[in-house]
Amino acid sequence: MTSSGAMAGPLRGWVAPLVVGRSELHGYRCVTRTDDDAGAASSLEEVRSMNEDEVWPAVDTHRRAVVAMLERLTDAQWNQRSLCAEWTVRDVAGHLAWQQNIWTPATVLGMLRARGNMDRAICDIARRHAQRPVEQLIAQLRRIIGTHRAMPTLTPVEFLIDILVHSQDIAVPLRYPLDLPPEPAAVAATRLWTKDTLLPGVKKLKAQRFVATDIDWSVGQGPEVRGPISAILLLFSGRAVAVIDSGKVVLAT
Repeated sequence: MTSSGAMAGPLRGWVAPLVVGRSELHGYRCVTRTDDDAGAASSLEEVRSMNEDEVWPAVDTHRRAVVAMLERLTDAQWNQRSLCAEWTVRDVAGHLAWQQNIWTPATVLGMLRARGNMDRAICDIARRHAQRPVEQLIAQLRRIIGTHRAMPTLTPVEFLIDILVHSQDIAVPLRYPLDLPPEPAAVAATRLWTKDTLLPGVKKLKAQRFVATDIDWSVGQGPEVRGPISAILLLFSGRAVAVIDSGKVVLAT
């Protein structure tokens, strides 16, 4: 994601330590302590739990769904704008195809061009990778199914966030029917909420309580905002299409 809020990678800065401040990641169940007196309710009332053996299969399942979607797109759809402000559908696919081969000479060169600016480097590398034939991009995405290789400072949950959110970056503007599985989406939303430095826009939402309408999940304190977990995840990810309207999270498509 770029600092302006357009996701250009799973998370801005590619930093996701397992223990951050007063939040701890137990498996992938986030438990957040408050500074209130002992016995006070946690600011995370309903959280979702997945261990690593469950996260990677969820990533792979959605990778397959993305591949199936891309195989059906027309040339015009490949060139359509995505929910990422700076990317087309093809650029998003280029990013997804590139990310498991990150440490390559092309990546190093991209970092040099961007003078160490990760946001700019990710945007540029994705566009350059996306210049490959669409058949090659799809083949690369298909090959990384089953690849479970995390990176320093990143957990598998960051890859889950990446594939879920970027799939919607493509599907929503194309009106392609690609639903997010509620359980993995809830895990992804929990991670973004508890590690709010990943996407700075989440901090602006902390004065509200979010409640999913399609899974037993809630987070935060304050006026209640309700909506499908997929819409909440897009809101937490800084997607302009997800808005709060009369106490509900909706997609303004």
